[in-house]
Amino acid sequence: MAIATATQAHSRRSNEQPTTATCALVLADESIFWGTGLGIEGLTAGEFCFNTSMTGYQEIITDPSYADQIITFTFPHIGNIGTNDNDLEHSQTFAKGIVLRADITDPSNYRATETFNNWLTSIGLIGICGVDTREIAKKIRTFGAVNGVICHAKNGDFNIDQLTLMAKNYKGLEGRDLAKSVSCDRMYTWNESTWKFEGSSHPELYSTSETEDYHVVAIDYGAKKNILRNLSRVGCKVTVVPAITSADTILDLKPDGVFLSNGPGDPAATASHAVPTIRALLKSKKPIFGICLGHQLLALALGARTKKMKVGHRGANHPVKNLLTGKIEITSQNHGFIVSEDNFPTNLQITHRSLFDGSIEGFRLANEAVFSVQYHPEASPGPSDSEYLFENFIQLIREVNAFNHA
Repeated sequence: MAIATATQAHSRRSNEQPTTATCALVLADESIFWGTGLGIEGLTAGEFCFNTSMTGYQEIITDPSYADQIITFTFPHIGNIGTNDNDLEHSQTFAKGIVLRADITDPSNYRATETFNNWLTSIGLIGICGVDTREIAKKIRTFGAVNGVICHAKNGDFNIDQLTLMAKNYKGLEGRDLAKSVSCDRMYTWNESTWKFEGSSHPELYSTSETEDYHVVAIDYGAKKNILRNLSRVGCKVTVVPAITSADTILDLKPDGVFLSNGPGDPAATASHAVPTIRALLKSKKPIFGICLGHQLLALALGARTKKMKVGHRGANHPVKNLLTGKIEITSQNHGFIVSEDNFPTNLQITHRSLFDGSIEGFRLANEAVFSVQYHPEASPGPSDSEYLFENFIQLIREVNAFNHA
């Protein structure tokens, strides 16, 4: 009971600083939350969002799609299974910070190699715990995306006026092209496949792809490792190229198909360099598969529009209906923008819809080997209901190849 009382005292929104506070969270609406600092000391500003996942906090934090965002975890026990090097979706993190409800406990998991707080320090991330995350999530659901700052200072010295001004001056994500900042800076190949359980002597292992029947070029707008692993799993030789790579360079690689990856920021801003490339690739008649930002950019290239969501979809339990089969898929999601239905092109068929708000979760181009989804079929974290989409991509590649060689 004493621990719960202390946490409640820290999480109370008040201008009065508790004597034990080592971290302050200040929102643009002048709300102040006090708590305990995590990770490195310092100051970070970003757009606050919340994620409802119960597992996969390492994968979430290292997902490049969270660039310039501060992640509020609604599940209270984050960090209690420790960390390890196998659960990273990128070699670095682009998130600005994290917010937790409960203090981090010592890990109790055979896979843990480091404590969560030490790992946060090693990757240079700032966090705060002891905060009423329900109140922050309620603010976002009521008023939409909110900007703010987190300041971690072990000496307890905070300039609240300065932090408030910084929170108010932060510009948010709308109108910003962040894909270029998280993309790889040079071309590389990928042949690591998905995780396999090999028994007690080798409890976990990412295997190497056994077959490379088709060549897929993946445009990296902020690609997660597990997407590339799933492409490798279904028999692809994968070449990853930077976000600004031209269509001519991509086609010179002689791909059997092109993949458009997930990523951060406003798709309408990224479209300035991405859409001309995608339109040229569409003319080549190569099969194309897009996920998340890749889905949005494909839609823009085909004449649709995108818009910022009030809240966004972030979690590992979002129900989506496959309109082609009638089946319901439980999906992993992370996006703050969607494809708008205003003036939606008639040659695009909507294939998937969110059962939370009815928004577009997938479409395909009529009579072409082109499709995309808003959610994350590779999960990580999350369920594997939608892994079939990678097989669908390979089937389209197979059919196009057979037609071209007939």
